[in-house]
Amino acid sequence: MMRMTSRWSVCSLLCLAGWAGAQTGTQGSGAAADTNRTRASSNVKSANAPASKPRREAARKPTAPAAAMSTPAEVMPALEPELIALADQVHLGQIACELGQTVVITTDDKSPGRFFMHHKQQTYHLAPVMSQTGALRLEDPRKGAVWIQLSNKSMLMNSQLGQRLADECQSPAQAAVAQAMKLAPPVHLLEGGRDVARQ
Repeated sequence: MMRMTSRWSVCSLLCLAGWAGAQTGTQGSGAAADTNRTRASSNVKSANAPASKPRREAARKPTAPAAAMSTPAEVMPALEPELIALADQVHLGQIACELGQTVVITTDDKSPGRFFMHHKQQTYHLAPVMSQTGALRLEDPRKGAVWIQLSNKSMLMNSQLGQRLADECQSPAQAAVAQAMKLAPPVHLLEGGRDVARQ
């Protein structure tokens, strides 16, 4: 009787051990399957994910100015002393004109007495010329530009087209003269006086 009981106990223990091992194997295979499913899902997501966009450049390349004033490659012939004296009277910088226009006049460092004028999309290379009227006159013979400077205003003309490109242009000094002329109108030349505008 004792031997049968012992055999029964050993058999029971072996059965329980086998059942526990089966359960553990089942759980392990289930966990492994879950892990494989998670990896497969991650691979699918990464495969379907859109490619990352390249980063934009930190700084864009600087653009060139819309209309830079050009300098001629060759050095122009020297001007006569009389024309150099006229060039010393030219008003420089940005000058406001009527209708919201502006002209910009700068010196030509390579050719003393000559100037660059920028108006809209055009750049003119001007030099003083003698004038019978007494007005200060600058010309660009290649492009036909003519700049006439009076004491109270200036104007830009195109002699080739016969058109006035900019009118009523005034530097600060010319604006001051124009204001003085309003307060004290000039005496007519036929009356023996002097034109204040020519002072």
